[in-house]
Amino acid sequence: MAALAGLLLLASGCAEEPLPQRQVRSDDCLQTVQLDQLAEQIRRCNAVVAAFPTNPGPLNDRYLLHSLADNEIAACADINRAAALARSKSPASLDLQLRTDLNLRQQLCKEGDSKARGEGQTRPKP
Repeated sequence: MAALAGLLLLASGCAEEPLPQRQVRSDDCLQTVQLDQLAEQIRRCNAVVAAFPTNPGPLNDRYLLHSLADNEIAACADINRAAALARSKSPASLDLQLRTDLNLRQQLCKEGDSKARGEGQTRPKP
C-alpha cells in the first residue's frame, strides 16, 4: 500500500506544468506585420491595447494596422484617443518619436476629413 501511495506521489510530481505565457508587451502590435493577415494582427493588437489602456503607444500602432487595412474611421479614432492620452501625460514621459507620430497622424486625419467633406477624397496614407 505504501508503494502504491509512493507511485501516486511520484506520478503526480512528474506531471508537466504548462509553459508560462509570455507577458504582453506594449510594442507587440507591430512585431511582424504581414499584409495578408491584417485582420488577425488587428485582433492581436486589440489585446495589447486592452492590456495597456493608458498607454498611447499601442493605439498609435493599431492606427497603422487599421490604415493598412483601409479602415480610416477606426485608424483616426485610435490616433485621436492616443493623442488625448498623450495630452494627459507629462511631455517628458513620452518618447519624442511617439509625440511626432501622434501629431503627424492626427494632422493626416484632420486633412483627410476636410478633403473628404470638400472634395470627396480620402485622407492621405501615413
